[in-house]
Amino acid sequence: MYTHLLSNFYIAFEAVLANKVRSMLTALGIIFGVAAVIAMLAIGNGAQQEILEQIKLVGVNNIVIVPLVEQIEEEVQEELGQTDDKNFSPGLTLEDVRSIQSIVPGISKLSAEILLETYIIKSGIRRSAKLVGVENSYFEMSNFSLGQGKFFNEEQLKSGAAVCVIGQGIRAKFFSKEDPIGKTIKVGAHWLKVVGVLEERRISQKSIANLGIRDYNMDVYAPLKTVLVRYKNRALITDALIKRATRGNDDRDNSNEPKQSVNYHQLDRLVIQVDKSEKMMNISEIVSRLLKRRHFEMVDYEITIPELLLKQQQRTKDIFNFVLGAIAGISLLVGGIGIMNIMLASVLERIKEIGLRLAIGAKKMDIIYQFVFESVMISVSGGIIGIILGLILAYVVSEIADIPTIVSLYSILLSFGVAAAVGMIFGITPAKRAAEQDPISSLRYE
Repeated sequence: MYTHLLSNFYIAFEAVLANKVRSMLTALGIIFGVAAVIAMLAIGNGAQQEILEQIKLVGVNNIVIVPLVEQIEEEVQEELGQTDDKNFSPGLTLEDVRSIQSIVPGISKLSAEILLETYIIKSGIRRSAKLVGVENSYFEMSNFSLGQGKFFNEEQLKSGAAVCVIGQGIRAKFFSKEDPIGKTIKVGAHWLKVVGVLEERRISQKSIANLGIRDYNMDVYAPLKTVLVRYKNRALITDALIKRATRGNDDRDNSNEPKQSVNYHQLDRLVIQVDKSEKMMNISEIVSRLLKRRHFEMVDYEITIPELLLKQQQRTKDIFNFVLGAIAGISLLVGGIGIMNIMLASVLERIKEIGLRLAIGAKKMDIIYQFVFESVMISVSGGIIGIILGLILAYVVSEIADIPTIVSLYSILLSFGVAAAVGMIFGITPAKRAAEQDPISSLRYE
């Protein structure tokens, strides 16, 4: 049994080698189909991994509230034709945070942030940086991990202590040759003691653009109260604000001077973590109504749900991958039909050879095995070439188009298995046609 199969395999192998060009042209459909399957799945896997990484950056079940500055509100009113003086709004403040925390149900954590553009000085080195006022809930909700030291303790948070946690970029720039824990660094006008260093977070430029996030590695984090007491509290009424309010109408009427964006909000960002994802839309609506009442019917804030945006982006990419998969499947189907057509033509070309084999004692199953083996060899060799081409294509897409691709073993096995199955399925009909030939008529065939 095995001897017959092996001899039929050798005969099929010689027949394929004898017609190299035709066999290669026959396998083109399989080659491109397999390459398309591997590249498509690689792009899909890369997109899924990117989405998961982005969700880790923004946190799970988070609702993000950011303030809108005055210029934006004035432009909106102009578009609506509202020229009357707008209502006063205190902006996004810590009082809003307390109200949300005490009134809105289903919230597990809140994180208020204050972001200030500043500079860092140490050992004669100065560079611009961002000072972020946060509480420890910020690190938990954003999935930050400590590389060294510790986060802020309760005493530091309550007293507004002069302490900070730095990113890995700041550590590499200012503490490359020493342990930063316990050392001081001048951030703006004040010296802060380093109590912790965050682990490095690799963030792509695409994630920064899509999610509106920063390069966290170059940030300095201080307790929220530290920033409010020692640096800047926009909720305080100052002489400058009083003067600006008294001449507000004159400034708006002066068309020669360009409008300037003035951030009057105490907070620069508020993140709300919901305990269950299905509650996010309802809670965001409740929070929006609450803030609108507290801000005297002024919508000077924007509420977004990053996870829903990312899921929508994932769905779009899934549809794109489905289309690519359908195209790849059609290519494999066309390749299989091509194999069947070429093998049927091969039967007509080799009728005398078939008749001679049958006349000297070959059985019909031997003829079937021979032609099925030929078909499978063409499809398998096309599958192997397609796998190599698919790997190259995935690499090229990743390098040139800057699209992350991940080639999995599953995609290789799937494409190779489909290629072999296509060869076997579409090779059965020509094989049966060849086996049904009459030996005498075949020997007389011209």
